[in-house]
Amino acid sequence: MTDSRTAVVVGVGLIGGSVGLALRRAGWIVTGVEKSAERRVQALAVGAVDVVVAPDELAAVAECDLAIVAVPVNAAAEIVTALLAAGAAVVTDVGSVKGPIAAEVADPRFVPGHPMAGSEQDGLDGASADLFSGATWVLSPTAETDDSAFAEVRQVVASLGAHAINVPPERHDTLVAVVSHVPHLTAATLMRLADGRAEEHRALLRLAAGGFRDMTRIAAGHPSIWPDICAQNRSAIVEVLDQLVGDLAGLRDVVAEGDQAKLLAHLDDARRARRNLPTTAPGAEAMSEMRIPVLDRQGEIAAVATLAADLDVNIYDLEIAHSTEGPRGVIVVLVETAMAERLQGGLMALGYRPSVRPLD
Repeated sequence: MTDSRTAVVVGVGLIGGSVGLALRRAGWIVTGVEKSAERRVQALAVGAVDVVVAPDELAAVAECDLAIVAVPVNAAAEIVTALLAAGAAVVTDVGSVKGPIAAEVADPRFVPGHPMAGSEQDGLDGASADLFSGATWVLSPTAETDDSAFAEVRQVVASLGAHAINVPPERHDTLVAVVSHVPHLTAATLMRLADGRAEEHRALLRLAAGGFRDMTRIAAGHPSIWPDICAQNRSAIVEVLDQLVGDLAGLRDVVAEGDQAKLLAHLDDARRARRNLPTTAPGAEAMSEMRIPVLDRQGEIAAVATLAADLDVNIYDLEIAHSTEGPRGVIVVLVETAMAERLQGGLMALGYRPSVRPLD
C-alpha cells in the first residue's frame, strides 16, 4: 500500500466507518460520502475518513482506486452505477443480498461483496478498524467481473484482516437466508415472545440465562435495514422459514408425544453439527497450491470460483499471473490438501489442466 491509493466510502455507518478506519490505518486516503450531516461530523472526529462530502458531491469525488458502497441494499445499485459512470476504477458493495444487484449492475469493474461482520452498537459508535479481523468476507464475482478487479478487491479484503471466500450471487442469497436472515428473524420472534410473557410474569426476563441472551443477541441489531433485506431476498427467506416452521412443528410433536429417543437424537444431531462448525483456516501443512492455466480473458476467475463453491471447496488465497507472451495466464489458488483432488477433478472435467503441489 502507498499513500497515493485513494478510496471512496459511500455510507459512513458501522460497516462503512470500519472500512474507512481500516483503510486509513493501511495508508489509504479515504473520502466519505454521507447524507447525514451529524454523521459527517462524527466520521471526521473518529478518523474514519480524511474528507467527507454530501451525496450531491459524489460525482466530484468518485475518481478513485476503489469505491465501497455501504448503504441499504435497496439503494446500492443506483450508487454503484453512479460511481462507475463517474470514473471509479473498481467498485464493491457490502450488502447482505447479492443476486439483485449482481443482475442489475453488469460492469467488469464491479465486484459484489458481503462482509459477515457486525456489532451490537449502531453506526459509527460500533465502528472499528479491527471489525473484519478474522471475519468471513464473501465475494460474488459474476461472468462480467474483470479478473483484475476481482483480484484487487480480494487483496484489499485480505489486508483488512478478513478471510475472503467466493460464492456466486444466487447461492450466496440462499446460504445467508439460513445463516443470517432467518436467524435474525427467529431471534426477534423469540425476544418478542419472551417480552410478551414478561407482561404476565415480571420476573421472566430477569431469569434470562446465558443461552437465551446468546440466542437473542442479534435481535438488538438496528431494525431499519431488515425490511429491504427481506424484500430483496424474499423467496430464499420464505423457503427457509417454511422449513424452520415445519421442523419446529415436528419437534413440537416429539415433545408432545414424550418420545425421548427421537428428542435425544434430534438434540444429538444438532450438537454434533454445532461442534463441527469450521473455525479458522487450516495450517500451511494442510494446504496445497493449485496452478490453473487459463486464457487471459474476462471471467476466468469467476468460473473457477463458482466451480469451487459448487464443489464446497474453499479458496483461501488467490492470485493471477499474466503471461508476457500471448493471451494466456495462470490462476494460483490455495486450498486444503484434502479438497484439492475434488477441485482438480472438477476443473479437468471443464477442460482445465491444473497442477497441484502441497505447501512445504
